[in-house]
Amino acid sequence: QEQLVESGGGLVQPGGSLRLSCVAPRTNMFRFYAVAWYRQAPGRQRELVAEITPGGGRTNYADSVKGRFTISRDDAKDTAYLQMNNLKPEDTAVYYCYQQRGANYWGRGTQVTVSY
Repeated sequence: QEQLVESGGGLVQPGGSLRLSCVAPRTNMFRFYAVAWYRQAPGRQRELVAEITPGGGRTNYADSVKGRFTISRDDAKDTAYLQMNNLKPEDTAVYYCYQQRGANYWGRGTQVTVSY
C-alpha cells in the first residue's frame, strides 16, 4: 500500500519547466508533518532537493536549485508540489517524495530527464 505517490516527471529541454506532485492517499495526518523532495542521479547518492514545514511556513532548498525550484503544499488535498523552472541537464534524476510520519515514507519516484 503506497503511502506517497509522485507524478509529473518526464522529458524536458534545458530551460524548460515541470511540476511534480506528491499525494498521500492513505492518511489524514499529512498536514501535520514536513514533506521533502529528494533526487538520485545514476551513480550518485540520493540528495535533498527541498523541504517544507507543516503549514508551509518555512522552506529549505539545496544550493543547486535555489531560485529555480519552489516547494509548496496543499493540505486540503494531502499533496505537495515541486515546481521546477529553468531546468538543467544536471537536474536529471529520479525524484522522490519523503515524509516522516511516525515511520519513514518514500514514494517510488518519478523520472525527470533534461535533454535536447
